[in-house]
Amino acid sequence: MKKTIHTGPIKLPRLPDPKLWVSKAPFGLGRIKPHHIKDTLKVAWDNRDSLPYAYRILTQGVCDGCALGVSGLYDQTLEGPHVCTTRLNVLRLNTMPAIKPAMLHADIDELRKLDSAQLRKLGRLPYPLIRSKGERSFRRISWDEALGRIAAKARAIDPKQMAFYLTARGITNESYYVAGKAARLIGTNNIDNASRICHSPSKTAMKRSLGVGASTCNYKDWIGTDILVFWGSVAANNQPVSTKYMYAAKRKGTRIIVINPYREPAMEGYWIPSIPESALFGTKLADDFYQVNIGGDIAFMHGVMKSWFEMEEEQPGAAIDHAFVNAHTNGYEELQSHIRNQDWELLERSSGLTRSRMWEFALLLAEAKSGVFVWSMGLTQHRFGTDNISQVANLALLRGFLGREHCGLMPIRGHSGVQGSGEMGADPFSLPGGEFNGDDIKRVEKLWAFKLPEWQGDIVGVSLENAMLPERHERKLKLFYTSGGNFVETMPDPQFVRRCLEAVDMRVHQDIVLNTSTLLDAEEEVIVLPAMTRYEQPGGGTSTSTERMVYYSPEIEGPRIEEARAEWQIYAELAARIRPERAEAMVFRDAHAVRREIAMAAPAYDGVQKLGKQGDVFQWGGAWLCEGGYCKTADGRGQLLPIALPELRIPEGHFYATTRRGKQFNSMIYGEKDAFNAAGRYDVLMNGEDLTRLAISEGEAIVVYNRSGSFHGRAKRADIAAGNIELYWPEGNSLFAKGVYEPLAGIPEYNASVIVERADTYHAFKDTRYMEKRIAELETEPPS
Repeated sequence: MKKTIHTGPIKLPRLPDPKLWVSKAPFGLGRIKPHHIKDTLKVAWDNRDSLPYAYRILTQGVCDGCALGVSGLYDQTLEGPHVCTTRLNVLRLNTMPAIKPAMLHADIDELRKLDSAQLRKLGRLPYPLIRSKGERSFRRISWDEALGRIAAKARAIDPKQMAFYLTARGITNESYYVAGKAARLIGTNNIDNASRICHSPSKTAMKRSLGVGASTCNYKDWIGTDILVFWGSVAANNQPVSTKYMYAAKRKGTRIIVINPYREPAMEGYWIPSIPESALFGTKLADDFYQVNIGGDIAFMHGVMKSWFEMEEEQPGAAIDHAFVNAHTNGYEELQSHIRNQDWELLERSSGLTRSRMWEFALLLAEAKSGVFVWSMGLTQHRFGTDNISQVANLALLRGFLGREHCGLMPIRGHSGVQGSGEMGADPFSLPGGEFNGDDIKRVEKLWAFKLPEWQGDIVGVSLENAMLPERHERKLKLFYTSGGNFVETMPDPQFVRRCLEAVDMRVHQDIVLNTSTLLDAEEEVIVLPAMTRYEQPGGGTSTSTERMVYYSPEIEGPRIEEARAEWQIYAELAARIRPERAEAMVFRDAHAVRREIAMAAPAYDGVQKLGKQGDVFQWGGAWLCEGGYCKTADGRGQLLPIALPELRIPEGHFYATTRRGKQFNSMIYGEKDAFNAAGRYDVLMNGEDLTRLAISEGEAIVVYNRSGSFHGRAKRADIAAGNIELYWPEGNSLFAKGVYEPLAGIPEYNASVIVERADTYHAFKDTRYMEKRIAELETEPPS
């Protein structure tokens, strides 16, 4: 079947539309909103020592912020320039000079007084460093000594006792690919990446429902679709350029629906700086919010489908696209029976929404001829994340919203480097172009000309926990090698993670800056390796956007850090040192040679070898995956799956907690105040009725606690579903239990049942019996 090709960017309307204005007051005066002009001037000031280089990065490089895929100032969706504060905030990481030696080699306790934001501002890592146990400061070593020490340690331990991790920090496909190959050549399958921690349920669910593991559509499909649904995704905050696409969609008559516990101000109205009309008066984005309970999405979707089947009883064809279902799906009768057996009262209680609201949303979808469903970590980071996404796939399949224009499923990515990570094989379940299974193992072994380890690798959370295993255990983590990443600020139960990191014999931090994890002790030594940014990488590099666009980002002329190396080159040399008898397999003359091998190893990436100059791009898979409704499953049909309703036992008066992002990029925080609601980093977003019931005033000190930990903050009144609270991430991570992973995809759980009390009450009654009695009521986990 011939694949439709993406047709390129389209024009925005020229004339304004006052019906979409948020306010007639220019620039949103008097409102809580981002101050784009002020923020842009601040970025210019911060980069004042390298403005020409900064300008070249912005105009020639592929964005190293979110995964929308802006190359230079342009993308494949809309004509005209695009730039956002997320990209501008990350810019300084690429232009700042090296850390001054006096600070770099200061007493470790002096460095530990700084938080990660302050550590970033010190500058770039200039050369390899080492700090052995008991030493008070880092000392400089050569690359030869650094790699030699790492290689010696790796040869001295079982390969199951080492693990690799790659963050999303602007890492290119070339680096992911070489890292994955290096790990397997060394003999370990313990390799993981940031993408899997965020979106592994998306890939797992879409594979089992549709046979594909990436977005089935494009951003262009937002523009003109009948209904655009954001599920647990705050794209306006996390992917700001997407607001231009939403603006264009609104101008075409698209209805935008947000399903989220919190009525996100960023999705209600936004001042888009690159559209004059919107920059002046703002743009109304969301047409409606469905404020579902945290963890209540499956119940809500059950209610939607139950409404559809009731509509079908009245009028066949009123809600289900029977022609599509009959031609392209399996499991309709089983799903129908499962949904009809659901109890409305239970669905209302679990979802937090009334039957009439679920019916209302069901009718919207039933009347729509096209629809695009977009989601992010609000759906994935649950212990039932895979089931959440399969439910979304059920909705799309029943309505035939797949494989055609203005239709599709999109797990929107938050970082420009993550989409390609699994596709390059940099996780324990993947190989380049396939899965870690028999057929793909044989295919890759033939290309690489060496035997792959056959045992199943661990996800990074388990690898870190393995540091606490007995000394002689074959999987006790003794060498942990991480490209970027700051686990004490990103994983649940930070104090436990700290102990795990310090229990490792040797930790290697390959990075461009210091962070708080880098400063922790290790049993033997910590080695720090200075990496290049994507803009410094000789021969350029590629990254893959959310919509499967593979962009070439050229090497950009500018200042260079003293001894920083391209990440793929570091991995190649390290693997050759550890396994010199296989060194030939890791010889790449240049970045172009890596891309040539990627094209052979990952068939969908055939074309990446042709990318070599600014502006080069291609889209793997065509405009739409599953085009015409034909899925990549064994029989070519989508699988409709009956999904069990998760058990969420929350005692009366207690709350379910989750996290949100503020003025930050991943864990990199750029401001103490949320630009959309003026909340501080230690504010807890709570429903007004809940505050009244607990006799808590806005701004009052409160304690949020459970068996995992406690959080001291202040109450902030917000339009959030009753019985739910939101805290900022990573500050609230102490409330989330360690070792709780989604069983099918291995994603950590970032939701928890909690108690909220006034601080004076908490401290007045803080004794063992009181705490144990209160926490005992939080037995919410279903039987395993």
